[in-house]
Amino acid sequence: MPESVSQHQEQQPARESFGSRLAAAMVAQGPLCVGIDPHPQLLAEWGLNDDVAGLERFSLTVVDAVASLAAAVKPQVALYERHGSAGLAVLERTLAACADSGVLSIADAKRGDIGSTMAAYADAWLRDGSSLAADSVTLSPYLGFESLRPALDLAAEHGRGVFVLALTSNPEGKSVQHVGGSDSVARRIVAAAAAENRRYQGTLGSVGLVVGATIGSALKDLDIDLGPVRGAILAPGLGAQGATPSDLRATFGDAYPSVLATSSRGILAAGPSVEALRAATGETLRGLRSA
Repeated sequence: MPESVSQHQEQQPARESFGSRLAAAMVAQGPLCVGIDPHPQLLAEWGLNDDVAGLERFSLTVVDAVASLAAAVKPQVALYERHGSAGLAVLERTLAACADSGVLSIADAKRGDIGSTMAAYADAWLRDGSSLAADSVTLSPYLGFESLRPALDLAAEHGRGVFVLALTSNPEGKSVQHVGGSDSVARRIVAAAAAENRRYQGTLGSVGLVVGATIGSALKDLDIDLGPVRGAILAPGLGAQGATPSDLRATFGDAYPSVLATSSRGILAAGPSVEALRAATGETLRGLRSA
């Protein structure tokens, strides 16, 4: 490597870890992530066509409306993939808009595989310079937590983060996540995330967990303590899916300060007016702060 290039690389400032950036955003903005879920029905309710133009109008409107209010936004990758390569191009522009607006992005891709395939997923979502690079990405650990190693290491290298599925609200999830009782699959995932976060300094590590807001008593039933994780808990299900801020407080207990509540349809239904979307976001934040 030429000396000038080496010196240039050495002079580049290291990006602050994702966990530290998210912790600061949650303090400054509030513990809310707004899902960007361009379902065909929502597009229709906004008066938009279920096409690439409607997809882009929807996505960029949401970013414009909530970027200054929410700690993060979470585009649902599948709803872009269904439009093919043009849909993924819209996702790229949406992620770029998030970066330009200063709001953290969580690509809800739920990727998980082994070896070079997992490394390729990591390269797509977490490498600096990738057109799909987000601040963080959701991952599925059900080929074994260690199968996620390429993403865990690349996220750490580039100051990005991951959210690993641990306890989801869908009924089918119990058939895998709850197996083992007090030594459940979910508990092992939580323990692995806690161990991974030991590499990080600060309030939050960059390995978060996805734990549904409507899991009820599952944490207690499975004897899972989220406190030692020291990572953010992404909790989808606030609002239209039935969970209230009080439910979140009761479900997560002492771990509530680490919860990043996610609301999608509960906020998106207020569109397409930017002002109405901002009002819905503000109302949701007030509920979370007062819980």
